[in-house]
Amino acid sequence: MKNPDIKTAVQIYYTKPEIGTNEIKELFSVKGTKALQMKNEVRKVMAEKGVKVWLPHSVNTKVAYEMWGLNITDLEARLEKLQSLGMET
Repeated sequence: MKNPDIKTAVQIYYTKPEIGTNEIKELFSVKGTKALQMKNEVRKVMAEKGVKVWLPHSVNTKVAYEMWGLNITDLEARLEKLQSLGMET
């Protein structure tokens, strides 16, 4: 599993309140089975926190990012810095 592209991570966070297997694969360049495993782990945490699922094959984006250690504030700052340097990913 590789680190997500910063621009993609920020874009998905703000455009998708819930994410599914395709977004997980896009973020981490993983195969379908690994993406499903990651999604199932997020579902467990969501259940513990009492966070509802609105789409049957998705997970809450905010909970998923927190669980995976993706700090959106840090990612935004990094993207902004890259853009200011003309080095946008």
